[in-house]
Amino acid sequence: MKYDYELKTPQEGCIDITMQVCEAIAISGVSNGIVVVYCPHTTAGMTINENADPSVVRDVLLGLERAFPDRAEFRHAEGNSAAHLKASSIGSSITAIIEDGRLILGTWQSVYFCEFDGPRSRRFYVKVIEG
Repeated sequence: MKYDYELKTPQEGCIDITMQVCEAIAISGVSNGIVVVYCPHTTAGMTINENADPSVVRDVLLGLERAFPDRAEFRHAEGNSAAHLKASSIGSSITAIIEDGRLILGTWQSVYFCEFDGPRSRRFYVKVIEG
């Protein structure tokens, strides 16, 4: 079962989408299996990371900015090559386990949609697979 979600993003940031993923699992009725959360954009991505301290998200974004700064020698006409690099390094999807109808995450983990070229209207997809 595939579920489609939309969200409005800031210029850059990580949006906690764990509730939407859990909602899709609940609606699906799947007790045991896996869930794939997929971002169909080339300047945004998906990750699982800490949710307890907001400084972690800030530090991830800072680290990506330092690793992939805008450069004058980039040739991409839209001027968002750094966003493409950040998205490629983060990845476009996550996979997690469903057990007893619940998303299995660590104590401090959440699922994040990562925006690197906003603000935009974005989509992501949640695929729930029984098994």
